[in-house]
Amino acid sequence: MSHSSAQASAHSEHEHGQPAKGLTRWLYTTNHKDIGTLYLWFSFAMFLTGGCMALVIRSELFQPGLQLVQPEFFNQMTTLHGLIMVFGAVMPAFVGLANWMIPLMVGAPDMALPRMNNLSFWILPFAFAMLLSTLLMEGGGPNFGWTFYAPLSTTYAPPSVTFFIFSVHMMGISSIMGAINVVATTLNMRAPGMTMMKMPLFVWTWLITAFLLIAVMPVLAGVITMMLMDIHFGTSFFNAGGGGDPVLFQHLFWFFGHPEVYIMILPAFGIISHIVPTFSRKRLFGYASMVYATASIAFLSFIVWAHHMFTVGLPLAGELFFMYSTMLIAVPTGVKVFNWISTMFRGSLSFETPMLFAIGFIVLFTIGGFSGLMLAIAPADFQYHDTYFVVAHFHYVLVPGAIFSIIAGAYYWLPKWTGHMVDERLGRWHFWLSIIGVNLTFFPMHFLGLAGMPRRIPDYALQFADFNMIASIGGFLFGFSQLLFLYIVIKCIRSTDQAPDKPWEGAEGLEWQVPSPAPYHTFSTPPKVD
Repeated sequence: MSHSSAQASAHSEHEHGQPAKGLTRWLYTTNHKDIGTLYLWFSFAMFLTGGCMALVIRSELFQPGLQLVQPEFFNQMTTLHGLIMVFGAVMPAFVGLANWMIPLMVGAPDMALPRMNNLSFWILPFAFAMLLSTLLMEGGGPNFGWTFYAPLSTTYAPPSVTFFIFSVHMMGISSIMGAINVVATTLNMRAPGMTMMKMPLFVWTWLITAFLLIAVMPVLAGVITMMLMDIHFGTSFFNAGGGGDPVLFQHLFWFFGHPEVYIMILPAFGIISHIVPTFSRKRLFGYASMVYATASIAFLSFIVWAHHMFTVGLPLAGELFFMYSTMLIAVPTGVKVFNWISTMFRGSLSFETPMLFAIGFIVLFTIGGFSGLMLAIAPADFQYHDTYFVVAHFHYVLVPGAIFSIIAGAYYWLPKWTGHMVDERLGRWHFWLSIIGVNLTFFPMHFLGLAGMPRRIPDYALQFADFNMIASIGGFLFGFSQLLFLYIVIKCIRSTDQAPDKPWEGAEGLEWQVPSPAPYHTFSTPPKVD
């Protein structure tokens, strides 16, 4: 055995069945539960960081005119808010839930590649420290939007763009390692008797998501490397003056970026597919169709990327292809919504906090889906493009979509993680404050966009003032209600009331057969699945 402290620590964990003490435990841990916990706390810290940037944006937009920040800093806030929420909050939260729950759900003792699991987490704090440090550099942080279109991000970028590129590379490496781990664990470490069509849906959605990640992250790495070459090595991939093509950047970015959107929502579908049956006291309606719908969405996500690019001058045949293929995604997505509603139909429903967030997810995500269908109509998209309607659409998909599902999953599994029940009264307060805040923030943006307000601007015409004021009030309500969530989680961890091994009456699956809190090492002998 090697003498490195990491290996010694991992060896002592497995030998004695107990975690190491203090900082050593968290730095060197190879335990999937510890790493899942690290991911979840990190993602929450990033969620609050990105949220503060959103509040800077909403404060500036509270009324017309330039109030609080310079336009340059406003652009840096919009850029970093998007990057941090996508790569720092939503994705690490889903990876944290995967680390915690996949081994419990498939009856595995741990993830397949525990040391790589540790490394995939510890890359992230350094990547985001570097990204945030760009704000302190000469010329300021990235100011070109979270989609970092060339030539804004190459020819006209601040000097800190090099550090931005390096941090995005590190995020991509972390994502690929996490995805490989999920694939290896799911395919090789299932309990005897657990066939593919007996796997829990959260495991299925994450397996498909992991394949998406492995496929598209190298595309992102390629396009940012081409940016680096254009900036430092005299190439002209995206520089029209040297024979390059700025639209090529958009094709490459969205070939990564559109599947990325589904990477941020497919695990959410898995979480909701566990919560809805539990609180309906029924089996999930249409299990097989859910699996096929998830796989169909993943496949279609690769062939719709240019619907983000209807205004760049695509040939008519291209516009038609991307319009119809985008509309096709509504079919498997509709299957999922139909199945969740069918599961609830005539069920013995109860409305604990996880179920409230799940129902909020279904209703508001569907609204986001419908506005997405509107944006898919190529001739109409010429009117909507780069307006606040687009901002409303993707925030309805990602806030009540991805973030509500993460919160729902946290409330649902916290009793299993901590051994204590969540304060139900405070959880309901959190739900109602969040849902009112989200709708106050983002629903008026549909009207702003249809009235012609462009996005990514620090100032606007007087006729947009009222809706912007409502949106800013809603943003602050939603933001501060997340501090209540933090209080609820800490209160749950410190609580003294013991949660039963099966805290929710309708819950099924291997994860509910282990004690609460889940022991540090589970399944030393794999369970049998009937």
